[in-house]
Amino acid sequence: MTNKKPLIFVTNDDGYKARGIKLLVDILKPMGEVVVVAPQTEMSGKSHSITAGLPLRLTEICIEDSYKEYALEGTPVDCVKMGFDNVLKRRPDFLFAGINHGANTSINTIYSGTMAAAMEGCAENVPSVGFSLCDNDKNAPLDGCLPFVEKIIKEVMTNGLNDGVCLNVNFPTGKIKGIKVGHQAKGYWTEEFDKTEQQNGSTIYWLGGEYHCTDKNPDADWNAVSAGYASVVPMQVDFTAWRELPQTKQRFENL
Repeated sequence: MTNKKPLIFVTNDDGYKARGIKLLVDILKPMGEVVVVAPQTEMSGKSHSITAGLPLRLTEICIEDSYKEYALEGTPVDCVKMGFDNVLKRRPDFLFAGINHGANTSINTIYSGTMAAAMEGCAENVPSVGFSLCDNDKNAPLDGCLPFVEKIIKEVMTNGLNDGVCLNVNFPTGKIKGIKVGHQAKGYWTEEFDKTEQQNGSTIYWLGGEYHCTDKNPDADWNAVSAGYASVVPMQVDFTAWRELPQTKQRFENL
């Protein structure tokens, strides 16, 4: 009796036509049965948002023996929910998101649609990994990170991940020195809004800004990437500040 191929779910937040997801699929196709459900259009910065109260339109892009691809008019988390609950015939063995164009280090993680998709898989106890290249240029070369993407995928597919844990992987541009496992860097953004006056008298604003890293630890993801390393951060869905529980109990339970 032959072993069943692993079922691999793939999504992103840059849209199903993005170069990053195409290259990720090329790596994964020899490893199992691959099903893609990705946004119809770019959904960067959508975080863990879902579409409620509006219809979702799913479009079949490609159907082959061991490869299926769909585009969804929705967010990355919509794509995971649609894939798990409506497209797939069984729970996937693995979820891989990306390869994202743009950094998902430090506080950027909470805004990321790519990492939200990985977190959604993690919440379903599916081993999940989000991959990002720290370059917002949609034409930025991805060749340098592909060998590391493949190595990380093979390690996860061989040994799995603990329930409730997913991986956030970020790559620098240029030559990659190796992999550093660390933590989410402490940092913040100073927002800047570019204002444009319209002919009808209204005003529109474009969000921009500058990131400031306040973390001096070389293993912090932003610092590792800045030093030329691929950063791997284990993350969890549980937001509970466990070390604060005893003090919080004392402060509030007897009010």
